[in-house]
Amino acid sequence: MRPILPVAFALLAPVVAALAAQAVGQGAAPAPAVLAPGQAPPLPAAGPLAAPRASAQTGLPAVLTAQLVPPGSQVPAVLALGEKLFFEPRLSGDGTVACATCHDPARAFTDGRPTSIGIHGRAGQRNAPTILNALYNKTQFWDGRVDTLEQQAALPVTNPDEMGAARLEEASSGIAGDKDYQDRFMQAFGHAVNPQDMLSAMAAYERSLVSFDAPFDHFVAGEANAISDSAKHGWELFNTKARCNLCHALLDNQRDVTLFTDNDFHDIGIGILKAGVNMLASHAQGILRQQAPLDVDAAAISSERSVLGRFLVTRKTSDIAAFRTPGLRNALVTGPYFHDGSMQTLWDVLDHYNKGDGITDPWLDQDMQPLALTEAEIDDVIAFLASLTSPQYKSLGDEEYARQLALSRTSRPQRDTARAFAPKHPQPPPPF
Repeated sequence: MRPILPVAFALLAPVVAALAAQAVGQGAAPAPAVLAPGQAPPLPAAGPLAAPRASAQTGLPAVLTAQLVPPGSQVPAVLALGEKLFFEPRLSGDGTVACATCHDPARAFTDGRPTSIGIHGRAGQRNAPTILNALYNKTQFWDGRVDTLEQQAALPVTNPDEMGAARLEEASSGIAGDKDYQDRFMQAFGHAVNPQDMLSAMAAYERSLVSFDAPFDHFVAGEANAISDSAKHGWELFNTKARCNLCHALLDNQRDVTLFTDNDFHDIGIGILKAGVNMLASHAQGILRQQAPLDVDAAAISSERSVLGRFLVTRKTSDIAAFRTPGLRNALVTGPYFHDGSMQTLWDVLDHYNKGDGITDPWLDQDMQPLALTEAEIDDVIAFLASLTSPQYKSLGDEEYARQLALSRTSRPQRDTARAFAPKHPQPPPPF
């Protein structure tokens, strides 16, 4: 074990205090609204941050983007319709929630809650991932239960704990009598209001939400001073000692400067923290014995079986408690973190990985192990992650970095220095 030196805290204290005061002075992002029982969250306003993004961004993969965008889908009439539908509460069962309820543009298209809250104040089991750069995901949702953004747009509309419409046809009928929508659908698609064009417009809008042009992109493009020395060291650690690249890169042996994901699924020990081995095994065995098809969407959002992750889709025991590797762009402003929103700061996230958490997890990913990162090295990795914040969120990112840094100096519930510097713990055998 390598203890944290008291003198280091003494030297950092004035800096932390100044940063925290600065964040308060600038008006840090407000916490999500406290809701009364049965109350849905307030609907965010659209605003400038909701607008489709320009393609002229440093770091944007132009060739890949062109391959993933259907021809003719990114036209103004379709995008404007998709944006309007994204904020439309009439698509929900009682007219109170919309896609933007859980994907607020001001919060980089997340909601700031550990797990999302939908119609009638119903809490789901999963954290709302950002929509930014979702077009690059090979699968959608934390468990990859659908492949396309059209499919992704459909499921929350009819999920009883999200938007609560009985059917897609019911959702579209709620706007079919609106003259503005009638005109917009005709202009965009040449058809009357209908569910399929509704999903196409929403998916086209989501594909327009590309987010690059971060300081790190400018550093990669040759601007040596675009990021700090701490962030540069963090980038080196990311690809070496910290082992982040094993999941947050397309290839283990080639640095990924674009998407920061392997598009795969991993059990990193989070499910064990929430459910425990016995409950996970019981849930999995029950599903394997089940003869009827599983409603994966309902299980993921509304059931304790949500902790099974990718297993809900594949029914492979190797996928128990495995979840999709998220991209890392704008990570600073899209907390809380992980599929269940269980980590409040990036320091908590790094502490989790540093100790190789999940020692009682028989399905733990083989790449999880103690990392022996020092406090200074953890700070540097987080400085690199902060450099992935796009310019639209610079102010929010500065405020959030100051908030998280100050919190990390007083509260580190995941830190275990002894385990971080210890050998890898033997993994127990699966219970079945």
